[in-house]
Amino acid sequence: MSQRTPDLDIVVPAYNEEARLGATLRALTAHTATLPLSVAITVVDNGSVDRSAEVVDEVAERRPDNTVLRLIGCARQGKGAAVRRGLLASRARWRGFCDADLSTPPQVLTDVIGHLEQGAPVVIGSRRAPGASYAVPQPLVRRLGSSTFRLMTKPLVGEVADTQCGFKFFSAQATEQIFRRVTANGFAFDVEVLAVAARLRLPVVEVPVRWTDQAGSSFQVWTHGRRVVSEVVAVRAALARMS
Repeated sequence: MSQRTPDLDIVVPAYNEEARLGATLRALTAHTATLPLSVAITVVDNGSVDRSAEVVDEVAERRPDNTVLRLIGCARQGKGAAVRRGLLASRARWRGFCDADLSTPPQVLTDVIGHLEQGAPVVIGSRRAPGASYAVPQPLVRRLGSSTFRLMTKPLVGEVADTQCGFKFFSAQATEQIFRRVTANGFAFDVEVLAVAARLRLPVVEVPVRWTDQAGSSFQVWTHGRRVVSEVVAVRAALARMS
């Protein structure tokens, strides 16, 4: 398995995630063991100073036979930089990413792969697609901030209902087309991914998820609101320059 190109590569960006990463990787490998595919899980260490790397090694010792668990580094800070590093380093037929807190259950992978097998270039988890639900909802202030963010970004992403669910997968061709153009590293990264897909006229399939809001997010509406606006403005400018 380690010598062949995997069918699916799941990128997990990590920055000081030792408290959550182990449970996430064990849940992912438990589900990938049920898939009739060869799978790589690529943890991209974004400059951690905790035991994140050791956690990857510990889980790797008990991985299923069809799954390779590997760790690579990314010197540039930000989720966007880490995800791009992992996806563009891969040669898998299908590639995608999920957050280290795994707010989206890994069982959604089965539906995602079904759509990819049928030829969909972009398949994303969605908390607002028909059939989606919340196991643990977001606090009210986060929900209000999310509503404002959706209104602000809708002209960029079109009919996509949920840009921020951290569970997005792509064909190899779509990965190369999108992520060689994406430049955002921060909160607007997911928006730019979907905005570039829209510019390239790549259809997006939204798969409903049962979302669990996790404590420990670095995002604070009042603290980071101005930065989010500036990042969205930068995305607009980048799209305007896109050939």
